[in-house]
Parts: sequence; structure tokens; C-alpha cells
Amino acid sequence: MSKSKGNFITIREVIEDHHPLALRFFLLGTHYKSPVTYEDAQIYIASERLFYIYQTLHDCEENLGQQDRSIPEDSLPGDVLDCIRNLRRDFEKSMSDDLHTPVVLAALSEPLKIINDLLHTRKGKKRELRFESLYALEKEVRSVLSVLGLMPPSYHEALQILREKALKRASLTEEQVIRKIEERTSARKNKEYERSDEIRKELADAGIALMDGPDGTAWRPAVPPGVLQQLQAAAETSN
Repeated sequence: MSKSKGNFITIREVIEDHHPLALRFFLLGTHYKSPVTYEDAQIYIASERLFYIYQTLHDCEENLGQQDRSIPEDSLPGDVLDCIRNLRRDFEKSMSDDLHTPVVLAALSEPLKIINDLLHTRKGKKRELRFESLYALEKEVRSVLSVLGLMPPSYHEALQILREKALKRASLTEEQVIRKIEERTSARKNKEYERSDEIRKELADAGIALMDGPDGTAWRPAVPPGVLQQLQAAAETSN
């Protein structure tokens, strides 16, 4: 990558369209001794993943409130305790192995999945020691993110910036997205399912994913399908 070849990009240019922590997440996804190949799709993927992490932890924080739910670690449910210990083991082993950060990032998947199950599934909401489990899992994930330099001042603030960057990339305002959501809701009520699907696809192509729930439709940043196709094409060319 060089200026003379016209494929040069600065950090300042990247963070114009993406959260600085998304760039950090992207860089941590490659071992520091390995060459880094920058592709737009990869920073989009990093942004989407970071949004998922912060949204999960924000939801967890909202459910826990200000109460201290700590209990002796050995009193936690077996699967939660195993998950925490596995994350701790993978973190210590990988960071001791010449700062192998990609493995650490991958190890976050399981605790985040369990947190989401406890928060959003019918079975998870009925589990014994639910809040204590959420507290312990969130604390462990937060500890890992802090060492990696991925902890924002607040989850809410980071999510808002990630949304704003997604809107900028899509050349949309939040008001425009909300109007599209309202139009789609109206189309669904009138059984105009083709129009409903068109609106969802139109926003998805711009990097805005719609999520239908019992409280209505929300939106989140997503990787546009066209960007993923570019990444796939680049991978096929390199092979």
C-alpha cells in the first residue's frame, strides 16, 4: 500500500467513517507480527462486531442496574463458571503467547452468547442465579476489553457513535431511517409484503439492518452485502 499506487489510506480517513475503536478491533484481529491487509469490508465487519459486543454489555448493564450481584465464584452455575474460567485461561495463554490477540477476540464469543441467552431467551430468563451470572460474565468480558484497550467511556456513548458513523456511511439521517421503518410497518399492516421487503433490502444495501421485536422495529449498523461481495472477490483474486 503506497501513495504512488493510489491505494493509500490514513488513520484519519478511516475514523471519519468508523469508530476509532473499530479500527483498533480490526488491527487486534491480526497478530502484530503479521502483515495487515486493509479492506473496507474488514473494518465494516469490525464495526458490526463491536456494536454487537457493546449492545450486549449495555443490555446487561441495564438489566443489572446499580446492584452488586457478586457471589463466590464457585456458587455460579456450572456452565457459567466453565465459560468464565475458559475465557480467563484462553486470555492468559494467548497473551502470554506473544500477544496473540486474535485468539482472545474469538474467545469472547461464548460469554457474549450466554449473556444474550440470559437476557433475551425464555429459558435464560428463568434460570437460577440469572443476575449473578450476568454480573460475573459482564465483569470478566469487561476485564478483557480493558486490557485490549477496547473499553469505551460508556457503552451507550459508543453505540451512539457507531450508529452515527453508520448513518454517515449510508448518507442517511436517523429521521430518514425512522420514516422508512414507519413506511415498512404500514406496508406490513396492509399486507404489502413485497414493499416491506423492498424497504428492508434498500436499508440493508446501505448498511442498516432492521430488527423486528415485540416492542417494534429497531435498527443497527450492518455490513452492506455489496461490501462483503467485494471482500469475497478480493479473496478469490488473491488465491
